[in-house]
Amino acid sequence: MDDIREPAASHFDAIVIGAGISGMYQLIKLRELGMTARVFEAGTDVGGTWYWNRYPGARFDSESYSYQYSFSQELLAEWDWQEHFAPQPETLRYLQHVADRFDLRRDIQFSSRVASAWWDDKASTWTVTLETGARFTSRFLITAVGPLSAPTMPNIPGVDSFKGEAFHTYKWPHQPVSFAGKRVAVIGTGATGVQTIQEVAKTAGQLTVFQRTPNWCTPLHNRKITPEEMQRIRADYPAMFQRCKETFSCFLHTTDPRGTFEVSEQERLAFWEALYASPGFGIWVGNFKDILTDRAANKAISDFVANKIRQRVKDPVTAEKLIPKNHGFGTRRVPMETHYYEVYNQPNVTLVDINETPIRRITETGIETSDAQYAFDIIVYATGFDAITGSFDRIDIRGVDGVKLKDRWKAGPETYLGVMVDGFPNMMMLMGPHMALGNIPRSIEHNVEWVSDLLGHAKAHGVKRIEAPAQQVQDWTDHVKSLAEGLLTFEVNSWMTGVNSNVEGKQVRIVARYAGSAPEYRARCDAVAATGFKELELA
Repeated sequence: MDDIREPAASHFDAIVIGAGISGMYQLIKLRELGMTARVFEAGTDVGGTWYWNRYPGARFDSESYSYQYSFSQELLAEWDWQEHFAPQPETLRYLQHVADRFDLRRDIQFSSRVASAWWDDKASTWTVTLETGARFTSRFLITAVGPLSAPTMPNIPGVDSFKGEAFHTYKWPHQPVSFAGKRVAVIGTGATGVQTIQEVAKTAGQLTVFQRTPNWCTPLHNRKITPEEMQRIRADYPAMFQRCKETFSCFLHTTDPRGTFEVSEQERLAFWEALYASPGFGIWVGNFKDILTDRAANKAISDFVANKIRQRVKDPVTAEKLIPKNHGFGTRRVPMETHYYEVYNQPNVTLVDINETPIRRITETGIETSDAQYAFDIIVYATGFDAITGSFDRIDIRGVDGVKLKDRWKAGPETYLGVMVDGFPNMMMLMGPHMALGNIPRSIEHNVEWVSDLLGHAKAHGVKRIEAPAQQVQDWTDHVKSLAEGLLTFEVNSWMTGVNSNVEGKQVRIVARYAGSAPEYRARCDAVAATGFKELELA
């Protein structure tokens, strides 16, 4: 689908940027409010993350059934998940099915990348300009751009000189890529790199992995879902979604109330063995309560996982290179893997530590490091994203008096509930900075419903302008920063702390995400709504 037809109307009650999970649901809610809406999407179809990330091995690390929409009983009744952790094609089919079922595409303009969004204070409207130059106006602007949607390439000389095939994992081609018998390089060993590597290694003639920072990876334990099992899962949906509302980060797993050293060593190791053998994120978000706050506890779980890596990788030198030395377990995002470490036991796989032998340049034929020349047929850049604020930075968003959002956030994001920014009236962010993330769709549904309730309140009371007071923004930002204190996560450079060595100005850690529990975040938002949104300036 490649629909770039511009709508007959150029003014809407609301414009939504992005047709991923949040943008799609927001469109449904805007229709329920009787508001005219247009969604602008850079891709050629719906899906967001699951439209763009088509790289080999891409899949959920949340349980499929816990990741889906919960707002429609009919939708829940008719969709059968095929695997406990669905691969990208299945997830995209699901989201396309949702778009079909609710006839969403008639209000979505595809192949339409937003270049700018400027606030007009006199008219109390937003003017949205596409890269084509087409302009549209709306009373409200809703960003649904996602926390991981601004891909970054590495700062390596010669990236454009390579004569073979080269792909960033986020911008993967829609047609299949064959690795069979080819010389393949993968640069990057984050979550995306791990999924890609374990898949490419199956068929590549020679796979060379260029690693700067190893990550603590643990087994996903995925498997197929039988029809009978799907029936049991569906019957449990009410209890499952209720559990997701109660857990710290909306996953099926939640923190164990015990401290690491409150149990005997034998009991502790048995607990960790059970978690390591269990599906999904349990070992990260269902572990002892202090592994991300107590250094001794974090060292203990790190030592446990390090020993697992040593057991699985036959060459001791390679094993040590795969064990992180600059951060403890769980302080960065934990990639879920399927036989990832066993890949390095294969004769067709080589690991290059670029801390020891840095990449000097990309050449016409491959990659040159400080001690070798490598020839490749394919180079895969699994080099991640300008996370959380990057997708906002790539749009020229200007508020009152022409202030740029990028400048406003130069020292780090400042928000009200992660949804609004003072000086940017009538702009609401879905899954923006300072929001509860976790199992994303669970957070998305609450986020969209809260924004929709706010818009419904405005409509019912004739409100034309909604703005977050500067003091409320300051108070929420201070609260988010206070939640980060004492967490080992915020002592580590990662996308979760706003650091990206490939992006200018993003070498200093910031507090870019909310570190409290999802139930606490929802309770705070719901309390605001219960007062008729009195904390906001409504005019």
